[in-house]
Amino acid sequence: MSKKFASAGDMAEKAISFTEIGRDLWAFTAEGDPNSGVIIGDDSVMVIEAQATPRLASKVIEKIRTVTDKPISHLVMTHYHAVRVLGASAYNAPTVIMGDVARAMVEERGAEDWASEFERFPRLFQGHESIPGLTYPTTTFSERMTVYLGKRRVDLMHLGRAHTAGDIVAWVPDEEVMFTGDIVEYHSACYCGDGHFEDWGDTLDMIRSFDPQAIGPGRGDALVGREMVNAAIDNTRDFVESTYRPAAKVAARGGTLKEAWDAVRAECDPKFKDYAIYEHCLPFNVARAFDEARGIDTPRIWTAERDAEMWAQLQG
Repeated sequence: MSKKFASAGDMAEKAISFTEIGRDLWAFTAEGDPNSGVIIGDDSVMVIEAQATPRLASKVIEKIRTVTDKPISHLVMTHYHAVRVLGASAYNAPTVIMGDVARAMVEERGAEDWASEFERFPRLFQGHESIPGLTYPTTTFSERMTVYLGKRRVDLMHLGRAHTAGDIVAWVPDEEVMFTGDIVEYHSACYCGDGHFEDWGDTLDMIRSFDPQAIGPGRGDALVGREMVNAAIDNTRDFVESTYRPAAKVAARGGTLKEAWDAVRAECDPKFKDYAIYEHCLPFNVARAFDEARGIDTPRIWTAERDAEMWAQLQG
Protein backbone atom coordinates (compact mmCIF):
# COMPACT_ATOMS: atom_id res chain seq x y z
CA MET A 1 0.00 0.00 0.00
CA SER A 2 1.40 3.37 -0.98
CA LYS A 3 0.01 5.27 1.95
CA LYS A 4 -0.38 4.47 5.66
CA PHE A 5 -3.43 5.08 7.81
CA ALA A 6 -3.31 8.36 9.70
CA SER A 7 -3.45 6.55 13.05
CA ALA A 8 -0.81 3.93 12.27
CA GLY A 9 1.90 6.03 13.90
CA ASP A 10 -0.20 7.26 16.84
CA MET A 11 1.30 5.31 19.73
CA ALA A 12 1.05 7.91 22.52
CA GLU A 13 -0.95 6.93 25.58
CA LYS A 14 -4.12 8.98 26.16
CA ALA A 15 -5.12 10.52 29.48
CA ILE A 16 -8.12 8.74 30.98
CA SER A 17 -11.03 10.52 32.65
CA PHE A 18 -13.76 8.86 34.71
CA THR A 19 -16.67 11.26 35.09
CA GLU A 20 -19.90 10.82 37.02
CA ILE A 21 -22.67 12.01 34.68
CA GLY A 22 -25.59 11.04 36.90
CA ARG A 23 -26.11 9.20 40.18
CA ASP A 24 -23.97 6.05 39.93
CA LEU A 25 -23.52 6.60 36.19
CA TRP A 26 -20.00 7.04 34.84
CA ALA A 27 -18.30 7.83 31.55
CA PHE A 28 -14.84 6.41 30.87
CA THR A 29 -13.19 8.68 28.29
CA ALA A 30 -9.67 8.95 26.85
CA GLU A 31 -8.99 11.98 24.65
CA GLY A 32 -10.87 10.76 21.59
CA ASP A 33 -10.21 7.04 22.03
CA PRO A 34 -13.30 4.79 22.34
CA ASN A 35 -15.36 5.50 25.46
CA SER A 36 -17.12 3.11 27.81
CA GLY A 37 -20.07 3.67 30.13
CA VAL A 38 -20.78 2.31 33.59
CA ILE A 39 -24.24 1.88 35.14
CA ILE A 40 -24.27 0.85 38.81
CA GLY A 41 -27.45 -0.80 39.98
CA ASP A 42 -28.58 -2.04 43.38
CA ASP A 43 -26.66 -5.30 43.24
CA SER A 44 -24.54 -5.27 40.10
CA VAL A 45 -22.96 -3.23 37.30
CA MET A 46 -23.67 -2.89 33.59
CA VAL A 47 -20.80 -1.81 31.31
CA ILE A 48 -21.45 -0.19 27.94
CA GLU A 49 -18.73 -0.99 25.35
CA ALA A 50 -16.00 -3.54 26.04
CA GLN A 51 -12.96 -1.74 24.50
CA ALA A 52 -10.64 -3.23 21.86
CA THR A 53 -8.67 -5.69 24.00
CA PRO A 54 -8.78 -7.26 27.47
CA ARG A 55 -5.78 -5.03 28.28
CA LEU A 56 -7.81 -1.88 27.63
CA ALA A 57 -10.86 -3.38 29.33
CA SER A 58 -8.78 -3.82 32.48
CA LYS A 59 -8.39 -0.04 32.64
CA VAL A 60 -12.17 0.34 32.68
CA ILE A 61 -12.47 -2.31 35.38
CA GLU A 62 -9.79 -0.56 37.42
CA LYS A 63 -11.84 2.65 37.36
CA ILE A 64 -15.03 0.79 38.23
CA ARG A 65 -13.35 -0.65 41.31
CA THR A 66 -12.62 2.85 42.59
CA VAL A 67 -16.36 3.48 42.97
CA THR A 68 -17.99 0.08 43.60
CA ASP A 69 -17.18 -3.53 44.41
CA LYS A 70 -20.45 -4.84 42.94
CA PRO A 71 -20.06 -7.59 40.32
CA ILE A 72 -20.28 -6.82 36.61
CA SER A 73 -23.41 -8.68 35.53
CA HIS A 74 -24.11 -7.17 32.10
CA LEU A 75 -21.96 -6.05 29.18
CA VAL A 76 -23.67 -4.13 26.38
CA MET A 77 -22.16 -3.44 22.96
CA THR A 78 -23.83 -0.65 21.00
CA HIS A 79 -22.53 -2.04 17.67
CA TYR A 80 -20.14 -4.62 16.22
CA HIS A 81 -16.86 -2.75 15.62
CA ALA A 82 -13.72 -4.48 16.85
CA VAL A 83 -12.51 -1.52 18.91
CA ARG A 84 -15.74 -1.76 20.90
CA VAL A 85 -16.19 -5.47 21.46
CA LEU A 86 -12.99 -7.53 21.45
CA GLY A 87 -12.11 -6.79 25.09
CA ALA A 88 -15.29 -8.49 26.32
CA SER A 89 -13.65 -11.51 27.92
CA ALA A 90 -12.02 -9.38 30.63
CA TYR A 91 -15.36 -8.58 32.29
CA ASN A 92 -16.55 -12.18 32.82
CA ALA A 93 -20.08 -10.83 32.54
CA PRO A 94 -22.70 -13.60 32.47
CA THR A 95 -24.95 -11.54 30.17
CA VAL A 96 -23.54 -9.99 26.99
CA ILE A 97 -26.05 -7.99 24.95
CA MET A 98 -26.14 -6.72 21.36
CA GLY A 99 -28.95 -5.83 19.00
CA ASP A 100 -29.99 -8.51 16.51
CA VAL A 101 -28.54 -6.55 13.60
CA ALA A 102 -25.20 -6.04 15.32
CA ARG A 103 -24.87 -9.76 15.97
CA ALA A 104 -25.62 -10.49 12.34
CA MET A 105 -22.91 -8.02 11.37
CA VAL A 106 -20.38 -9.85 13.54
CA GLU A 107 -21.20 -12.96 11.52
CA GLU A 108 -21.11 -11.12 8.20
CA ARG A 109 -18.05 -8.89 8.60
CA GLY A 110 -16.60 -9.16 12.11
CA ALA A 111 -13.39 -10.93 11.10
CA GLU A 112 -12.70 -8.46 8.29
CA ASP A 113 -13.39 -5.51 10.59
CA TRP A 114 -10.96 -6.90 13.17
CA ALA A 115 -8.21 -7.29 10.57
CA SER A 116 -8.83 -3.84 9.13
CA GLU A 117 -8.96 -2.09 12.51
CA PHE A 118 -5.79 -3.86 13.62
CA GLU A 119 -3.90 -2.35 10.68
CA ARG A 120 -5.50 1.07 11.01
CA PHE A 121 -5.04 1.58 14.76
CA PRO A 122 -2.22 -0.57 16.20
CA ARG A 123 -2.06 1.32 19.53
CA LEU A 124 -5.57 0.22 20.47
CA PHE A 125 -4.63 -3.41 19.85
CA GLN A 126 -1.59 -3.64 22.09
CA GLY A 127 -2.03 -6.86 24.01
CA HIS A 128 -4.12 -8.32 21.21
CA GLU A 129 -2.70 -11.78 21.95
CA SER A 130 -5.18 -12.08 24.82
CA ILE A 131 -8.25 -11.66 22.59
CA PRO A 132 -9.90 -15.10 22.50
CA GLY A 133 -11.77 -14.48 19.24
CA LEU A 134 -14.80 -12.66 17.90
CA THR A 135 -17.25 -11.44 20.55
CA TYR A 136 -20.76 -12.86 20.36
CA PRO A 137 -23.65 -11.91 22.66
CA THR A 138 -25.53 -14.23 24.94
CA THR A 139 -28.67 -12.12 24.46
CA THR A 140 -30.05 -10.07 21.56
CA PHE A 141 -33.15 -8.02 20.84
CA SER A 142 -34.82 -6.32 17.90
CA GLU A 143 -36.17 -2.88 18.83
CA ARG A 144 -36.24 -2.58 22.62
CA MET A 145 -35.20 -4.47 25.74
CA THR A 146 -35.44 -3.51 29.40
CA VAL A 147 -32.94 -4.69 31.99
CA TYR A 148 -33.40 -4.22 35.74
CA LEU A 149 -30.32 -3.92 37.92
CA GLY A 150 -32.32 -4.33 41.10
CA LYS A 151 -34.71 -1.37 41.03
CA ARG A 152 -32.64 0.56 38.47
CA ARG A 153 -34.15 0.28 34.99
CA VAL A 154 -32.08 0.45 31.81
CA ASP A 155 -33.82 0.63 28.42
CA LEU A 156 -31.78 -0.65 25.49
CA MET A 157 -33.15 0.59 22.17
CA HIS A 158 -32.51 0.59 18.45
CA LEU A 159 -33.57 4.11 17.43
CA GLY A 160 -32.43 3.96 13.81
CA ARG A 161 -29.42 3.53 11.58
CA ALA A 162 -26.50 5.92 11.97
CA HIS A 163 -22.87 4.93 12.67
CA THR A 164 -23.85 1.39 11.61
CA ALA A 165 -27.09 -0.35 10.70
CA GLY A 166 -27.28 -1.96 14.13
CA ASP A 167 -26.61 0.87 16.61
CA ILE A 168 -28.33 0.71 19.98
CA VAL A 169 -28.43 3.16 22.90
CA ALA A 170 -28.84 2.71 26.66
CA TRP A 171 -31.28 5.01 28.47
CA VAL A 172 -31.38 5.30 32.26
CA PRO A 173 -34.73 7.01 32.97
CA ASP A 174 -34.27 7.68 36.70
CA GLU A 175 -31.41 10.09 35.88
CA GLU A 176 -32.37 10.96 32.26
CA VAL A 177 -28.94 9.86 31.02
CA MET A 178 -28.17 8.13 27.73
CA PHE A 179 -25.16 6.22 26.44
CA THR A 180 -25.24 6.65 22.67
CA GLY A 181 -22.23 4.80 21.34
CA ASP A 182 -20.82 6.41 18.21
CA ILE A 183 -24.11 7.96 17.13
CA VAL A 184 -23.01 11.07 19.08
CA GLU A 185 -19.41 12.30 19.35
CA TYR A 186 -17.87 15.32 21.02
CA HIS A 187 -14.96 17.12 19.36
CA SER A 188 -14.01 13.86 17.74
CA ALA A 189 -14.56 12.94 14.11
CA CYS A 190 -17.41 10.54 13.42
CA TYR A 191 -16.25 7.36 11.75
CA CYS A 192 -18.76 6.92 8.92
CA GLY A 193 -17.12 4.13 6.93
CA ASP A 194 -19.97 1.74 7.81
CA GLY A 195 -22.58 4.44 8.32
CA HIS A 196 -25.91 5.54 6.92
CA PHE A 197 -25.73 9.28 6.30
CA GLU A 198 -29.32 9.88 5.26
CA ASP A 199 -30.68 8.14 8.38
CA TRP A 200 -28.20 9.57 10.90
CA GLY A 201 -29.99 12.90 11.38
CA ASP A 202 -33.33 11.21 12.11
CA THR A 203 -31.64 9.00 14.71
CA LEU A 204 -30.10 12.09 16.33
CA ASP A 205 -33.60 13.60 16.46
CA MET A 206 -34.81 10.49 18.28
CA ILE A 207 -32.03 10.87 20.84
CA ARG A 208 -32.85 14.54 21.31
CA SER A 209 -36.53 13.67 21.87
CA PHE A 210 -35.56 12.02 25.18
CA ASP A 211 -34.22 15.40 26.35
CA PRO A 212 -31.20 13.83 28.10
CA GLN A 213 -29.65 15.57 31.07
CA ALA A 214 -26.33 13.95 30.14
CA ILE A 215 -24.84 11.70 27.48
CA GLY A 216 -21.92 9.32 27.47
CA PRO A 217 -20.84 9.70 23.81
CA GLY A 218 -18.85 7.28 21.71
CA ARG A 219 -15.74 9.44 21.73
CA GLY A 220 -14.80 12.71 23.39
CA ASP A 221 -15.63 14.22 26.75
CA ALA A 222 -18.69 13.31 28.79
CA LEU A 223 -21.64 15.58 28.03
CA VAL A 224 -23.20 16.95 31.19
CA GLY A 225 -26.11 19.38 31.08
CA ARG A 226 -28.67 19.95 28.34
CA GLU A 227 -26.71 22.79 26.77
CA MET A 228 -23.65 20.58 26.23
CA VAL A 229 -25.81 17.64 25.11
CA ASN A 230 -27.63 19.70 22.49
CA ALA A 231 -24.42 21.32 21.27
CA ALA A 232 -22.86 17.87 20.74
CA ILE A 233 -25.92 16.59 18.87
CA ASP A 234 -25.88 19.68 16.64
CA ASN A 235 -22.15 19.31 16.06
CA THR A 236 -22.47 15.64 15.18
CA ARG A 237 -25.22 16.46 12.70
CA ASP A 238 -23.07 19.17 11.14
CA PHE A 239 -20.15 16.77 10.77
CA VAL A 240 -22.27 14.08 9.11
CA GLU A 241 -24.05 16.49 6.77
CA SER A 242 -20.85 18.37 5.89
CA THR A 243 -19.31 15.06 4.85
CA TYR A 244 -22.25 13.71 2.89
CA ARG A 245 -23.51 16.81 1.09
CA PRO A 246 -20.35 17.58 -0.96
CA ALA A 247 -19.79 13.92 -1.80
CA ALA A 248 -23.40 13.54 -2.94
CA LYS A 249 -23.10 16.56 -5.24
CA VAL A 250 -20.03 15.07 -6.89
CA ALA A 251 -21.73 11.69 -7.27
CA ALA A 252 -24.84 13.30 -8.78
CA ARG A 253 -22.83 14.80 -11.64
CA GLY A 254 -20.91 11.59 -12.25
CA GLY A 255 -17.67 12.76 -10.66
CA THR A 256 -14.89 10.64 -9.19
CA LEU A 257 -14.04 9.57 -5.66
CA LYS A 258 -11.00 11.86 -5.80
CA GLU A 259 -13.27 14.81 -6.66
CA ALA A 260 -15.55 13.87 -3.76
CA TRP A 261 -12.49 13.74 -1.47
CA ASP A 262 -11.44 17.24 -2.51
CA ALA A 263 -14.99 18.59 -2.09
CA VAL A 264 -15.41 17.08 1.39
CA ARG A 265 -12.02 18.39 2.50
CA ALA A 266 -12.94 21.88 1.33
CA GLU A 267 -16.13 21.74 3.43
CA CYS A 268 -14.86 19.90 6.50
CA ASP A 269 -11.23 20.92 7.01
CA PRO A 270 -12.02 24.48 8.18
CA LYS A 271 -14.46 23.18 10.81
CA PHE A 272 -13.15 19.80 11.92
CA LYS A 273 -9.48 19.41 11.04
CA ASP A 274 -8.38 19.64 14.70
CA TYR A 275 -10.84 16.96 15.87
CA ALA A 276 -9.53 13.66 17.22
CA ILE A 277 -9.08 10.94 14.55
CA TYR A 278 -10.20 13.34 11.79
CA GLU A 279 -7.50 12.32 9.30
CA HIS A 280 -7.94 8.69 10.29
CA CYS A 281 -11.67 8.73 9.49
CA LEU A 282 -11.76 10.97 6.45
CA PRO A 283 -10.89 8.54 3.63
CA PHE A 284 -13.39 5.95 4.88
CA ASN A 285 -16.04 8.62 5.42
CA VAL A 286 -15.68 9.98 1.89
CA ALA A 287 -15.69 6.51 0.34
CA ARG A 288 -18.87 5.54 2.18
CA ALA A 289 -20.59 8.87 1.45
CA PHE A 290 -19.77 8.50 -2.23
CA ASP A 291 -21.15 4.94 -2.23
CA GLU A 292 -24.36 5.87 -0.44
CA ALA A 293 -24.97 8.80 -2.77
CA ARG A 294 -24.70 6.36 -5.70
CA GLY A 295 -27.38 4.10 -4.21
CA ILE A 296 -25.27 1.53 -2.35
CA ASP A 297 -27.39 1.12 0.77
CA THR A 298 -25.42 -1.61 2.55
CA PRO A 299 -21.85 -0.49 3.33
CA ARG A 300 -19.25 -2.57 1.54
CA ILE A 301 -16.94 -4.64 3.74
CA TRP A 302 -13.52 -3.13 4.33
CA THR A 303 -10.61 -5.40 3.45
CA ALA A 304 -6.90 -4.82 2.81
CA GLU A 305 -7.58 -5.05 -0.92
CA ARG A 306 -10.36 -2.51 -0.76
CA ASP A 307 -8.21 -0.20 1.38
CA ALA A 308 -5.51 -0.26 -1.31
CA GLU A 309 -8.06 0.40 -4.05
CA MET A 310 -9.44 3.37 -2.10
CA TRP A 311 -6.03 4.95 -1.56
CA ALA A 312 -5.20 4.60 -5.24
CA GLN A 313 -8.42 6.42 -6.21
CA LEU A 314 -7.94 9.15 -3.60
CA GLN A 315 -4.47 9.87 -4.94
CA GLY A 316 -5.93 10.38 -8.39
